[in-house]
Amino acid sequence: PVPTISWRRADGKQIPRKARRHRSSGLLEIPNFQQEDAGLYECVAENVRGRNVARGQLTFYAQPSWTQRISDVRAAIEERVAWECRASGRPKPSYRWLKDGEPLLPQGRVQLEQGSLTIPNVTLSDAGMYQCVAENRHGVIFASAELSVIAIGPDFSKTLLKKLTLVKVGGEVIIECKPKASPRPTYSWKKGKDILRENER
Repeated sequence: PVPTISWRRADGKQIPRKARRHRSSGLLEIPNFQQEDAGLYECVAENVRGRNVARGQLTFYAQPSWTQRISDVRAAIEERVAWECRASGRPKPSYRWLKDGEPLLPQGRVQLEQGSLTIPNVTLSDAGMYQCVAENRHGVIFASAELSVIAIGPDFSKTLLKKLTLVKVGGEVIIECKPKASPRPTYSWKKGKDILRENER
């Protein structure tokens, strides 16, 4: 006689509600298959003559998809730059980095760890277009960002020194010198034409 067909999961979990059972053909259809739908399924066929079970493993695979991208950065010379990119996927994606289209390897100041790239002290030679590449056996995706390295001479236009500071005799005075500059400048002070040197005062 024609057997009756039923489906179940071997792990005891419920078959997804979205699943459609076609009893006439014994077909189980799961639309929009997701990771939680993966597992060992059993097809049970039985009639008055007996019962038989067929098992099949459903495995979830997905190409990489970005969960965190990198974005453009403007940095002054000697500043620290850090990027991190993250992608979901099944199997778990691996990462590699490119600079101006060429593979970037961990060397010297450039530190690479999975989806992270760190340059503790940038120089002009670090400027360029960077790409984080995430890949698994089902696909490859790219995220791009530009690193612009700023180099400027000392500029006092936004941090002008006061022309006159009044201080009482025996008091303490603080004069701040904070020009905008990249790389970080060295400082010296003059009183008139004489160079001031650090002393007890």
